[in-house]
Amino acid sequence: MANFPSTLETLIDKFASLPGIGKKSAQRLAFFMLTRSDEEADAFAAAITAAKHSIRFCSVCQNLTENEICPICASDRRDHSVICVVSEPRDVLSIERGREYNGTYHVLHGVLSPMTHVGPDDIRIRELLERVAKEDIQEVIMATNPDTEGEATALYISRLLRPFKVRVTRLAYGIPVGSNLEFTDNATLNRAMEGRTEMLPD
Repeated sequence: MANFPSTLETLIDKFASLPGIGKKSAQRLAFFMLTRSDEEADAFAAAITAAKHSIRFCSVCQNLTENEICPICASDRRDHSVICVVSEPRDVLSIERGREYNGTYHVLHGVLSPMTHVGPDDIRIRELLERVAKEDIQEVIMATNPDTEGEATALYISRLLRPFKVRVTRLAYGIPVGSNLEFTDNATLNRAMEGRTEMLPD
């Protein structure tokens, strides 16, 4: 293997640390960046730094925002009595793309996963319970992915919500088990939203 300059090796390693990027892809990205002008490279680096410094969690729903409260939570056109619980911020974009849902969201930033040592205190469950306790919430829609961790997380949260007497529903997925909302087409997402069913914990 060729010996690259140490700064290039560092850049390759940084790209390789990104999800879904292998060593060869990291090398291609690093070489591509070296072909950019100084202005383009500086703008790329500045965009990363600016996003890292300005993006925060919405104080209500935990979604990503540049302000204290995200535009969805701040909107008086949304139904604030309904919360759709998702695993990651990108899932909000997936559901919003369908233009069917008009409630609010709660982003967990992960799912329960004993194999990777992710427990209830590692994701934003407490913040969800606080919202339900303080606000006039009528329904909580569990929209975590239909895989083992997503199902376990939905069931766990539904049990925690029982004392609040709130309706807890689960998306009626026409989505293959093990797939992700991020890659689901709009029509399938809309059917799943329309056909959601109530969760009845044991």
